[in-house]
Order: sequence, then structure tokens, then C-alpha cells
Amino acid sequence: MGKTTLLHHLYQQLAKQSCLCSQAQGLVDNLSIFHNVFMGSLARHSSWYNIANLLSPFSKPQQQVGAICQQLELNMPLQQKVSELSGGQRQRVALARALFQQQPIFMGDEPFSALDPVMGVRLLNIVKQAHPNVICVLHDAELALTHFDRIIVISAGKVALDAQAQQLSLEHLSQHYVVADE
Repeated sequence: MGKTTLLHHLYQQLAKQSCLCSQAQGLVDNLSIFHNVFMGSLARHSSWYNIANLLSPFSKPQQQVGAICQQLELNMPLQQKVSELSGGQRQRVALARALFQQQPIFMGDEPFSALDPVMGVRLLNIVKQAHPNVICVLHDAELALTHFDRIIVISAGKVALDAQAQQLSLEHLSQHYVVADE
């Protein structure tokens, strides 16, 4: 079992109280930023409300989605189609949709990988402020070590390490993470 498979299994077990920001993103290219983010709240509304909002977006959800997008530095019209966005912008739309679900547990599969490191840290802090519990698959050892309490390393389908972050160092983790030379 790999990291992504494990994360999806956990999500299935905790679906009623968690949101998932997957690597695949699950965005609908021909829909707008607004509609892709609003999809995070479909379960909170009736079918009639969701259909009416699809046809002619209501002002309250537009304001709510706009506030989240602004917080995530998505400074573009909410009507813009997702197909016109860069990889980093698409990743932030997927992140906004997860935040819009308003669940206590956030699960992310490389949710910051398409972002520059500084923005990735800023957005991780937003996610941590919005969710009491954050579970992430990360390939950035330093990000994992400095922003999470517990580190679990899975290698070849088995738990290779499970420790409190304060007990580990980058040197300790380097035996489990592949570090690219520049």
C-alpha cells in the first residue's frame, strides 16, 4: 500500500468529517473557479439550491468563495474557467474547494507541490488555521519536519518510520527522502 492509497483509505473512513485535496485535484476544466470551489459545499445544500446556484450564482456563496480565493492569493475573476489556469493556480483552486468544505480534518496529497516554497508555507499555515487536524503526504522533508507534529514514512508499502517530529532531524529523514542535487 502506497502513501496515496493509504491517504484515500483514511479519507473513506473519515469522509463525514474530512476534506480531501488530492493530487488529481478533481477539477472540472470547463467550469469556473467559483463553481469548482463551490462544489466543496454541495453536501450542505439541497439539489434545487445547487442547480439554481449553478445557473445563476448567489451573492453570499460568491462572497464566501471570493474571500477564500483572495486568502489563497487567487487574484483573478471567479468566472474564469479552470482550463485557463496555471498548475499552481489549479492547485490553489483545489485547496480552496477543500477549505470551503469546512471539515475538521484536512487530508492533502502533495497539496503544495506546484507552488513555490514560500507560498506553500503560507498556504499550509492557512490550512492549519482552518483545520484542527491536518494529514498530508509530502515529499518535502523540511516542510514535513518543521510544520507537523508526527512524521510517518512509508517505504515499499510498509511503515519505515513513525516518530514525533521533535525527535527527528533533516539528517535523520534524509535516509528516507530522496534529495536532489542542484
